[in-house]
Amino acid sequence: MMGLLSHAVVDAPLFADAVGRFFQPDTLARILIEGLGKAAIYFIIAIGLTLVFGLMGILNFAHGAFAMVGAYLGGILMVVALSSTSGAFTRIVFFIVVVAVIFALMTAVGSALEIGLVRPIYDRTPMYQILLTFGVGLILEELARIIASSQGIQPEPTWTAARDTIPGFLSAPSEIIQGLFGTNIRGFYMFAIAAGILLAGAVWLFLNRTLYGLYIRAGSEDPEMVEALGVDVRKAFTVVFGLGTGLAAVGGVFLMWDPNWGPSVMLNLDVLLYAFVVVVIGGLGSFKGTLIAAVIVGIADSFTTWLFNTGIVAFSGLPEVTIFLLLVIALIVRPQGLYGVEEVGGH
Repeated sequence: MMGLLSHAVVDAPLFADAVGRFFQPDTLARILIEGLGKAAIYFIIAIGLTLVFGLMGILNFAHGAFAMVGAYLGGILMVVALSSTSGAFTRIVFFIVVVAVIFALMTAVGSALEIGLVRPIYDRTPMYQILLTFGVGLILEELARIIASSQGIQPEPTWTAARDTIPGFLSAPSEIIQGLFGTNIRGFYMFAIAAGILLAGAVWLFLNRTLYGLYIRAGSEDPEMVEALGVDVRKAFTVVFGLGTGLAAVGGVFLMWDPNWGPSVMLNLDVLLYAFVVVVIGGLGSFKGTLIAAVIVGIADSFTTWLFNTGIVAFSGLPEVTIFLLLVIALIVRPQGLYGVEEVGGH
């Protein structure tokens, strides 16, 4: 029985061949670049979650649903506005506009949710926040399922029409990478890396180089003292929750073009799980930890996907199993995460 199982999962000749190919420069470059591209998207999504928890102490279980809404809204706007004859430049420009519009819209929605639903239960136990946000996520998922079905869109699996709006030079192998390393890597991953760097820099500058960012960080440490100085901490927390929601939606827009994801109601739980793994490994509330953990998870995802694609491992769920194995190891070795502290967040 065990022999049959091991033969079904691992093929020894393929294993030896895969080891040899792994150390080739083109394979290493492929795993690294695709891993960094995935890491950039995971970071965009997870940083919103870590901001909300690190600065407010709220575990937002609706975070994955916000990413799902962003993916669907982005897909709708792209499909409606573009035609099959739209050029690559037009598609890129409109994608950037869509990202900005959805970020602004979902930031406003998140701020409204914080004022109307989350703020009244700040003084209650975390279980109330978990149940509330999880319920909001389920409601958004079912609304997306109903609306998509009514428009003739399959809620499961991926909505391919939205994913097909990607420009050809992003869906095709990058000529630059192919010339440098001799390997075929989608241009989308380079695009995602650039976007992740820009957004990471923007969030860091906001938190560390703006007066409002100072208010937010100070309010998370000692809200009573900050309020005594005349700063409206509640308003600051509303902004943080809104920004976290907007960033999750932006990550969903990028997932719309990702060849392994795309708009689907399944994004709710799938993205939420990945985001929590990144945040827990990095340390709840840590910007630096989230960034490093996203890179670890992204490269691990890329490596295990490569193992499956080579045929050495026949188990298609290997990337997911590996990600959660990393989570278990992190919780055993360093429960507070790579750069986490024992206690973060506050009201």
